[in-house]
Amino acid sequence: MNHLIKIKRPVFNLNPILRGLSLLTFLLWFSTAAFAQFGNLSPEAKVSLITVGPGTELYSGFGHSVLWVSDPQQGLDRAYNYGTFSFETGNFYIKFLRGTLPYSLSVGPLGQQAAYWQAENRSIKEEVLNLSSDQKQRLYNFLENNYLPENRLYQYKFFFDNCSTRMADALRAACGDSLQFPGYTHEKRSFRQWIDKYAYKQNPWADFGMDLAIGAPSDELATPEQATFLPDNLSTAFQDSKITINGKTMPLVAATHVLYEAQPVNNAELITPMIFFWGLAVLVLLYTYWQSKTNKVNFLLDKILFGFAGVIGWFILLLWFGTNHGVTAFNYDILWAFPLWMPLIFFISPTKKPSWFQILLIFYGFLLLCATGNLMKHNLVVIPILLILIIRVYYMNNSLSKIPQNGPITNES
Repeated sequence: MNHLIKIKRPVFNLNPILRGLSLLTFLLWFSTAAFAQFGNLSPEAKVSLITVGPGTELYSGFGHSVLWVSDPQQGLDRAYNYGTFSFETGNFYIKFLRGTLPYSLSVGPLGQQAAYWQAENRSIKEEVLNLSSDQKQRLYNFLENNYLPENRLYQYKFFFDNCSTRMADALRAACGDSLQFPGYTHEKRSFRQWIDKYAYKQNPWADFGMDLAIGAPSDELATPEQATFLPDNLSTAFQDSKITINGKTMPLVAATHVLYEAQPVNNAELITPMIFFWGLAVLVLLYTYWQSKTNKVNFLLDKILFGFAGVIGWFILLLWFGTNHGVTAFNYDILWAFPLWMPLIFFISPTKKPSWFQILLIFYGFLLLCATGNLMKHNLVVIPILLILIIRVYYMNNSLSKIPQNGPITNES
């Protein structure tokens, strides 16, 4: 904005008092110019927090927040949405994976966005904010300034800087000390537990994938303010907040309106991760029992299982060291998803047994024992996974003694 204003070099022979008055006059003029740039709201202007319920897709599964400024007298209808990104961004998938994809503030009429949310069967709730005319104007100016091309992009962080947290940031910037914002104080959960509350029932496979990707930082208890990274929690926090206007303290939310009530839908998964992995564990146990009884030596199943575990391990390392998400470090799933299984598992066959392979199995058995301390991370889904791996480690260890140094004991390959 400064490059649009040409400022004459001040006359340095003025005495300090005149220079101070000149500076004060300039600042007042500059503030007025900036104020006028975005327009003046009328006394009829209304500012509302719009909370959108969770959708069925992963990106919408935790809800959404929007600030809406409406001024019928000025013909103003602007919904400020901090959850926008573009698929046309260069290296989109690489940036998305690394956590460096820029998000943007977008602005448009609320009706257009509401129609899209309603088509997705997502609830829409409006909370009209109890703000003075000056507070509304400062909030409007703040949002419009954020929408300037040089300001609208930001580095999205799922837990710490998203479409929901930016609502509270904007309100604090506009209201300052007159706002009493306690955050969400109704219950305490870790970041992972907050995710589970939304994803575990409505999208258990997505919940399992997110649990697999995020590390120990997500197991920290979220503070009341941090818990407002979820739109529903932010809505409740706004209802618990107070605002001071002309020396009088009152609730921040003046009125609540339900704009659309989502219709009940049964999204229950027939095969959840728990059902799948326990079923797989039973099949692996039966197959291993058959192999042991028939004295068969075959490692095809192990190459599939441990190779896949190794690929997961390398992916965890990539998220840990190669991304900027902030919550994917110190991921103890690396204990059972041992990266070196890919390619080490392919060094064993019925015709050869590397001298170091038994040491590898003993070391990995120790890692699996350590992994039992992380059972709650995946809502106990990791129990059948560990059971599968333990069964096959036991089988491979017993089979090593059956493999001669020069050739297999059976005709199996």
